[in-house]
Amino acid sequence: MLENGDGDDGADETWPGGAPQPISGPSYVLSGVPPPFSDQVLENVLENVLCFLTSRHDRNAASLVCRSWYRAEAQTRHELFVGNCYAVSPARTVDRFRSIRALILKGKPRFADFNLVPLGWGACFTPWVFAMASAYPWLERVCLKRMTVSDDDLERLARSFPSFRELNLICCDGFTTKGLAAVAENCRCLRSLDLIENDVEDDENDAVDWLSRFPPGKTFLESLVFDCVGCAVNFEALEALVARSPSLWRLRVNEHISVDRLCRLMARAPQLTHLGTGCFSSSEEEEEEGDVEVTLASAFYTCKSIVCLSGFRDLAPEYLPTIYPVCTNLTSLNLSYAQITADQLKPVISRCNNLQTLWVLDSVHDEGLQMVAAACKNLRELRVFPLDATEDSEDSVSDVGLLSISEGCRKLQSILYFCQSMTNAAVEAMSKNCQDLVVFRLCIMGRHRPDHLTGEPMDEGFGAIVKNCKKLTRLAVSGLLSDRCFAYIGKYGKLVRTLSVAFAGNSDLGLRYVLEGCPKLQKLEIRDCPFGDTGLLSGIHHYYNMRFLWMSSCKISLKGCKEVAQRLPHLVVEVIKDRLDDENCNTVEKFYMYRSLVGPRNDAPQFVKLFVVPGNWSKPPSTCGVRVFLSWKTTFLNSLVASCIWWGVFLSHPPYTRIMYRACCFPLPSSTLPRLSKLCLCKTCLQFFS
Repeated sequence: MLENGDGDDGADETWPGGAPQPISGPSYVLSGVPPPFSDQVLENVLENVLCFLTSRHDRNAASLVCRSWYRAEAQTRHELFVGNCYAVSPARTVDRFRSIRALILKGKPRFADFNLVPLGWGACFTPWVFAMASAYPWLERVCLKRMTVSDDDLERLARSFPSFRELNLICCDGFTTKGLAAVAENCRCLRSLDLIENDVEDDENDAVDWLSRFPPGKTFLESLVFDCVGCAVNFEALEALVARSPSLWRLRVNEHISVDRLCRLMARAPQLTHLGTGCFSSSEEEEEEGDVEVTLASAFYTCKSIVCLSGFRDLAPEYLPTIYPVCTNLTSLNLSYAQITADQLKPVISRCNNLQTLWVLDSVHDEGLQMVAAACKNLRELRVFPLDATEDSEDSVSDVGLLSISEGCRKLQSILYFCQSMTNAAVEAMSKNCQDLVVFRLCIMGRHRPDHLTGEPMDEGFGAIVKNCKKLTRLAVSGLLSDRCFAYIGKYGKLVRTLSVAFAGNSDLGLRYVLEGCPKLQKLEIRDCPFGDTGLLSGIHHYYNMRFLWMSSCKISLKGCKEVAQRLPHLVVEVIKDRLDDENCNTVEKFYMYRSLVGPRNDAPQFVKLFVVPGNWSKPPSTCGVRVFLSWKTTFLNSLVASCIWWGVFLSHPPYTRIMYRACCFPLPSSTLPRLSKLCLCKTCLQFFS
């Protein structure tokens, strides 16, 4: 979400090497001559310095130092990230940031992917596109995730921004091919149109031929992804579009494109580096016309620049050998739509020695993962999805596969692993062998399942992960877990920012351990756990620092929700009902709480109850801006010294988070004392400056 702060002027000065140096004072200070620079010049210098800050976290922190930094940061920011579309209003956004060229906007909670958020909950893009249409005529890029986007929104987006280049829609709904046609027709400079896991389902009679709406002649298109579009497309228009797009490097087609047509597309674009194959089988008519396997193998041999391969829907196993020519160069392989066995995977994976990202179904079994461990020594990310997500499915992987991966892929940084059974020993082995893990998500699909060899809870396994993997920022836990597991997370998970918990825990004490022990926690997702009001209220001190908290099918009550809302008036508390006739029910089925700078939303449907405490939403809880800014540890900020010359005070930022203050050798001018009141400082800093 957006952050802001108050204060006044400040300038930057960098010491060689980034270490604090003895201060002798500028020559004009020692001679009693006034500073040669005006506030405006200092602000201009500051704007040029802030251009080197590319991280949004560093920019947010810089904006909290003082008012001049707040203004300069807003004026120099060109890319805006809004993690929750209800955390700030579109009007407030465009009022503060005037030079935005790229917007990343997120809407519904992540559990919407599992149908836990009812249809019609909200997160509409309409107010945002209306606000941006007049404020950002130079907007070039928009990325939306879990937003409801209408065809009218897409048409307005396409007509309002003449330089628009990139549109990425991820897990969105509400639009059809009519909206896509408006984008294709009106965005003359379009470089990227990526539709990823969206709900785009037109009736066959209502579908629009959107691919033929692209302008004739050479295009600027670099990326085209439409594998989630459910209806058939005009292949002749697609082939012509690919042919006149010489810069196209990524193409992912839908299931209506057969291998024969895929060969024709690859012949038109031999420069492709990222390819999504669509349907990896052929019809009877195509098989009768010629040797499809030879043609497909020849096409892959021609496109040796391919490094990322996905698709493989309706896979015909006899076509897998056709991708052998590109396997050596592959760094990413997505087989999550291909139900292949270990025997079918072996000849492919044995050729992928440079693979860094692999997505597969658990149909490969533990034997397939053992082959991956033997061949892919540089693997960084692994995702193993379930073919059958029910609790009693038998076609799955186990601790044997996880153990093999940990022993063979020691450079692993991210893993998502669905399984039916697991052991503490396998998880502990991964914590020791893969200590660079940043993301660890283990989903044991059966509820409350213990270590299947010892019968013990999975506490020690997850405890080893948070203890040994010092870089861990995202964790998902499942299986039979006691409060001891959450005690481990609170004790060792100091960098964990996202935590997902399902069917775990003994009591409210487990939730308390996490909320009191994880200072970096931003996103907490809990479902089907025995946590109640006591656990919920134990995090009162930390909720202002979090982006959101989601709890479903837990033991919290309406009374607990009301108390949280009263004690934290700058948070929005939503209770989502499954049925409108549950007015007298005291239990809470779904609880969603998030930060907001503008108060509760005005588009909540009837099944959403908002707990609102009247107050001044324009002023969020105060934070010491100096401490927030100087606590960020990055290479750039480690060598940055914020020097406030008109104070006569230097604030240095060492590589550690402890703040050092040094005073210049001249007294603080009395004329500057009133300006200290404008700073967003804590009491300790105010006492120092006074």
